[in-house]
Amino acid sequence: MNKEELKEFLPHRDPMLLVDEIEIDTDGIGHAKYRIKENEFFCQGHFPDNPIVPGVIQLEIMAQSCALLVKDDLPGKTTLYSGISNAKFKGIVRPGDLCEITTRLTSKRGPLYFCKAELSVGGKICCLGELSFALVG
Repeated sequence: MNKEELKEFLPHRDPMLLVDEIEIDTDGIGHAKYRIKENEFFCQGHFPDNPIVPGVIQLEIMAQSCALLVKDDLPGKTTLYSGISNAKFKGIVRPGDLCEITTRLTSKRGPLYFCKAELSVGGKICCLGELSFALVG
C-alpha cells in the first residue's frame, strides 16, 4: 500500500502520517517504510545544527505501522495506544534516513492488540519494542 491507500485506514494526516508504504507478507508480518524529511517539525528544535528524530517519534512510526497489520478492523475506529513495553533505542535516526519497520501481531484480546516492532536504518536496528493498542469507536 502506498501513502494515499494508507489514508483509507489511518486517520493520521501530514505532518503526523508517518508511514509512506507497507506490505504485509503471507506470514502476516508488516514491512513498512518512512523517509525522514529534512524539514520534519519534530527535528527543527531537536537539536539545532544536529537534528535527531526523537525516540517518541520513532515509537509513533512503529505504532502506525503496527495498526496497519489489522487494517480491515480499522474503518470507523480510532486507534488508542495502551502500552509500550521493553522499548530500546539502539541508534540515531536523522533527517534523510529511510526507516524500515518490521511489525508482527503477537496476540489479541477483545479490542486490544499486542505487537512487536523494530525500526532499522541501513540494516541497523535503531528502535524496538512491544506496543499495545485498542480500537475504539
